[in-house]
Amino acid sequence: MTAIEIPVLDLGGGVTIPMVGFGTWQMQGQVAHEATRHALQVGYRHIDTATMYRNEDQVGRAIADSGLDRSEVFVTTKLPPGNAGRVRATIDDSLKALRTDYVDLWLVHWPPRGRNLVPLWRDFLAIRDEGLTRAVGVSNYSVGQIDELIEATGEQPAVNQIPWSPARYDQALLAAHAERGVAVEGYSPLKGTRLRDRTLAEIAAKYGVTPAQVVLRWHLEIGVIVIPKSSHPERIEENFDLFSFSLTPEEVARINHL
Repeated sequence: MTAIEIPVLDLGGGVTIPMVGFGTWQMQGQVAHEATRHALQVGYRHIDTATMYRNEDQVGRAIADSGLDRSEVFVTTKLPPGNAGRVRATIDDSLKALRTDYVDLWLVHWPPRGRNLVPLWRDFLAIRDEGLTRAVGVSNYSVGQIDELIEATGEQPAVNQIPWSPARYDQALLAAHAERGVAVEGYSPLKGTRLRDRTLAEIAAKYGVTPAQVVLRWHLEIGVIVIPKSSHPERIEENFDLFSFSLTPEEVARINHL
């Protein structure tokens, strides 16, 4: 158990999401189980998986083995767009694999092709209203696609999970999501980032942390949920050790311009 107070974002409807999550993409089998269990031991309370990752069963086993109450762990999974016609079967399969009666957040992994955008979103809202997920959102959607959902149903996604890093920083995109009441969740936070950049090195040296930790802390400073992933215990620990320092507005601005 951890005494660290992890910052959270309010998604509405009484749902809050820890702003630091543990990503499990490309982890399978015993690796996924051991990495997820270690992440929970370290203090992560937000686990991100997906039907396409083929590791929900191992993630679910790790959560069950952790000794934590189900309500203490925020669980996200995702529906592949090719399953647009199998929404109920997909969530049932995910819940069975994850060993839970509900998930905290269910995302459409990618925008579906053709005219399924709005019908799929209506199906997601129905699953939420059944209590099988506490919140629903999307991943890899454009602002225009989000607007289509809002115009058709009057309900915005709680979250849009998209690639995010200093190299991808876009203030206008952040503002557009904020205006619509959609939280931004960033994946691949270190991909494409030059961790040897002088700016990151200087800031890291100041706080006695690594450049990677500076980048992850930067996400929190600008209000972006971040889900770093690693199967290595020491990296799992490092990626969570973000709460002993904070960045100044000037440092945030320098990173914004990398």
